Amino acid sequence: MLSRAELKEIGAMDGKGYFVSLYLNVDPIFNKRGDYLVHFKNMMKDTKERLEKEVYRRVGPALEKIEDYLLASKRLFKKGLVILSGEDDSFWKEYHLNLPVKNEIVVDRFPYIKPLTDILDNYQRYCVLLVDRERARIFVVHLGEIVEYGEVHTPDVPGRHKKGGWFALSQDHYERHIDYHVGLHLKDVLDRLAQFMSGEYIGRLILGGSVEAVTMVKKMLPGEFKEKVIGTVNVELFAKPDEVLRRVEPILLEYERKKEAEEVKRLIETALKRGPAALGLEDVLNALQEKRVMKLLISRDLQATGYACGNCGFLTPQPLKDCPYCKTEMTHVEDIVALAGERAIQQDALVEVLLGDFEDLKRYGSIGAFLRF
Repeated sequence: MLSRAELKEIGAMDGKGYFVSLYLNVDPIFNKRGDYLVHFKNMMKDTKERLEKEVYRRVGPALEKIEDYLLASKRLFKKGLVILSGEDDSFWKEYHLNLPVKNEIVVDRFPYIKPLTDILDNYQRYCVLLVDRERARIFVVHLGEIVEYGEVHTPDVPGRHKKGGWFALSQDHYERHIDYHVGLHLKDVLDRLAQFMSGEYIGRLILGGSVEAVTMVKKMLPGEFKEKVIGTVNVELFAKPDEVLRRVEPILLEYERKKEAEEVKRLIETALKRGPAALGLEDVLNALQEKRVMKLLISRDLQATGYACGNCGFLTPQPLKDCPYCKTEMTHVEDIVALAGERAIQQDALVEVLLGDFEDLKRYGSIGAFLRF
């Protein structure tokens, strides 16, 4: 999983040699026939022509290693693949992302990590805190992945047991003694949580564990953390990370759908007020042609045929014979929506395939975009 600490470490590398940074869109939506390999080979050819001979000689082995990896590891891929490799075998990082990335190969004295830092800035990271009277575990969920980041353990919290007879008079005092130690434990947990969340730029928080501890934590949370809580989950403290992810996914999906609904509403309102937004396939394709798209929203079931110019890349749903920009003969394409998404990614725009089914957006063709200007 991406982390700011790791990217900061990579960004601080001394740059004594050359590095190859590959960003490859391997999303099946945009690569129905494994087209990403064709794109990679074209980028390899362009890279060889662009680089000085000495530089290419030094990074050639790294490029070959990346190519061998692509051919041998197809089943590992998700939607976006990032490989950072040094000119020798001393440095290799790979990231399998649940979102597509812009195709590019960058050869430089330092690894090219700006797209990765942009992903951390633009896509929500969630913290999951599991807690009971003695222990706590902290997880981060980002783009469908979960990683456990730490644990807080307070072994000297007294246990609860029934008292009677001569000891009954001290029962209340004993319970207060327990609550005092539990409170100290939970204070330590919240201190650790605050340090972690400030360092990792966590946007939202989910609480889980014993009912007693979760109730106490919610009361003790400072106001800035209370605003981040989006739900609680019933999960055992000893659960494995995959089980924790399975339990919190319904909460994440509900929250993401709520965010989508708000964004779709804002998109439609902006467009109707003639602000920087486009609605409908034709207007979105025109905005892509003018390189004005900042974020593209597509309903997941949207499909449409259209026409494409093989020379300048113009896309349209209209059955045009010749391109209005360069007069090249237009070619019929079966999935112009996928081409639009790929074009947006190549223009550094965000692309979001909506999880929900929004009737308001259907009225405008199930596609829209926020524009740069």
